[in-house]
Amino acid sequence: MPIPDYQTLMRPVLVTLDTQGDMSLRNLVDLLSDQYQLTDEERRRMTPSKRSPLMYNRVAWATTYLRKAGLIESPQRGISHLTAIGRQVLAENPEKIDASYLKQFEAFEEFRAIDNRSTEAAETQTIEVSEALDPTERLEQAHQELQASLADDLLAQVKRQTPEFFEKLVVELMLAMGYGGWSEKAGQATQYTNDGGVDGIINEDPLGLDTIYLQAKRYTGNSVGRPDVQAFVGALEMKRARKGVFITTSRFSRDAIDYVNMIEKRVVLIDGMQLAELMIRYDLGVTVKDTYQVKSLDTDYFAEG
Repeated sequence: MPIPDYQTLMRPVLVTLDTQGDMSLRNLVDLLSDQYQLTDEERRRMTPSKRSPLMYNRVAWATTYLRKAGLIESPQRGISHLTAIGRQVLAENPEKIDASYLKQFEAFEEFRAIDNRSTEAAETQTIEVSEALDPTERLEQAHQELQASLADDLLAQVKRQTPEFFEKLVVELMLAMGYGGWSEKAGQATQYTNDGGVDGIINEDPLGLDTIYLQAKRYTGNSVGRPDVQAFVGALEMKRARKGVFITTSRFSRDAIDYVNMIEKRVVLIDGMQLAELMIRYDLGVTVKDTYQVKSLDTDYFAEG
């Protein structure tokens, strides 16, 4: 029996978690490999990058998409748990459970919207896209898919941290972006020193003549409204500050966004998705897993002949 694609594996993953209970990815792979009667050779078959077994990679992508849609969750690292939504889906017994089916779930659509994709998502080694795309475009699309998944996972991880950790993270991000580049000690978290409603400070020069004040809100659900932003602007006014950055793991309300566009002070709002994207761009909380080189013909070399 051929190795099933990641979408075909979605229903078996749900059924296995329903009948067997919480399970690690490795155990899921082993059980599903037995279910599909994969040979030893098929179980050892690697992805094109040679980084992981093909079956393992496909089960991993199936669980990723199901988790983004809210059908499963990870109560602890590396463990998959069937949610109430997942049980309801199994009870309804739809004809097919795939990426198209998952579109009905708001959480999945939010995940898909991270990088403004307009085509079906797919796994790294079997990218199911329009034949109109050339190989370079397919690579770019796969990269966007991986970035979107990473950003979503990264934001979820940040939300699980303590407020103290988040405030430290915000300062480290600003330094990684080049603000306060004159010294590694140019930034500091301040909330726990009761510094007047400000969570962090970035000194852009050694004398502190130009300072950026930071506000960090680690929200898991509610959006940040205008009152919170106004309070931050008030704190800036007390310090006679001209610049501030308000960072949240959630979203900003329309009133909050409109407010900062009306005031004289320069206040930048960074929501959860922007935060995750910036962390990826400036290598904070992430590491390089694979590097691929795309080479082209060097016509100059042959012109010499």
